[in-house]
Amino acid sequence: MKAISILNPKGGSGKSTLATNLAGFFAQHSPAVLLGDIDGQQSSRHWLASRPGHLASIDSWQINGHEVDRPPKGVTHAVLDTPAGLTGKALEQVVKISSKIIVPVQASPFDLWATRQFLTHLAEIKAVTKGKASVALVGMRVDPRTLAAVQVRDFLAQQGFHTLTMIRPAQLYSKVAARGESIFDVPAYLAVREREDWGPLLEWVDDL
Repeated sequence: MKAISILNPKGGSGKSTLATNLAGFFAQHSPAVLLGDIDGQQSSRHWLASRPGHLASIDSWQINGHEVDRPPKGVTHAVLDTPAGLTGKALEQVVKISSKIIVPVQASPFDLWATRQFLTHLAEIKAVTKGKASVALVGMRVDPRTLAAVQVRDFLAQQGFHTLTMIRPAQLYSKVAARGESIFDVPAYLAVREREDWGPLLEWVDDL
């Protein structure tokens, strides 16, 4: 069973975008996919509730507050969306049940500073130090042609974790989210560049 958690100390970092599209991808290949959401805004849960019945099925990961237990037997993939500022025992419990952790990073200096501090703390958690939970970074809403992209690349290179890809800003993400869809639910020709950005990320999460 593959459990992937999306973590970042800042709100609006792209966690729900990553979580919903990742669940959408897994659903194309497995009938036993769960999507959980312990963020108070419940963005991923609202997305799941609006998902059309004719699309590949994704079930809700029922979680009591921040008390996250391992998904039930029979589940092949579980994706967890998390709140900003997750710390202490709640953070340690999420890391404990995760096989892989994705940290989205935006180009704002405030996001970079907050993420650096968070990664330092994350690296000290037992499941990470013992290699039970792998951690990787993803640049979010970063146009590769901009100075911001250079700044993010420089930042990511210094953090000591694997950097997977840069995901460009695109209107398609908002369009599919409003319909309970992912970029993997629409015809491939409508999401060529977006899926290219996701390639290294999907290869990493599927290599468990």
